[in-house]
Order: sequence, then C-alpha cells, then structure tokens
Amino acid sequence: SVADHLKRLHWLKVSERIEFKILLLTYKALNGLLAPCYLSELLHYNHMSGRRTLSLQSFVAKSSCGLRAFQSHAPSPWNALPADIRESLNVNIFKSKLKTFLFKKSFNL
Repeated sequence: SVADHLKRLHWLKVSERIEFKILLLTYKALNGLLAPCYLSELLHYNHMSGRRTLSLQSFVAKSSCGLRAFQSHAPSPWNALPADIRESLNVNIFKSKLKTFLFKKSFNL
C-alpha cells in the first residue's frame, strides 16, 4: 500500500506535510528567520498558568476558507508540540525533531 511505501521511505503523508510547513513557517516567524514580517507581527505568547502558549491577533473567520488561514490555524498545532521541539535552538534541529514527531504520530509509532 501507499502508506507502507511512505513509512519505508520515511516520508510524511500529505496532511502531515501541510502541518510541517505551517509549523515551520510559525517557527521562522517567531524567531525572525526569513518569514514575512506581517506574520511575525500577528504572533504573540500568552503567559497563563505558567505555560507559554501561542496566540494570534483576534481574527473572526467569515467563511470556511478563513478557518484555514494562518491566523486561525497556526496556534493549535504549535501549542500541541512538545516543549523541546518548540524551543529548538536552530531551524535545522527544529525541522528534524518536527519531522520525527509528525512521522511517529502519523504511523502510530
């Protein structure tokens, strides 16, 4: 099956690949690395209950397309990441840890 080939090649499924790209863009925007400045300006952390969680400027989705916008989609998967991935020291370490995390989640390893 296709899933077996993806697993053997250590490739992410399409949905995890999309999540990978969104999380990578979020990491770059938070750390000032080659991300559009308008995205960096949208991001900020909430310091509630001793945990830093990502939130974005208020945004009301007026359509289903708006629900897929960076503003409404990025915080949830970012906040679901383990702290050691979110706090990676550089982008290469982040990408490596993130791909491993998403691969394990995708194939239930």
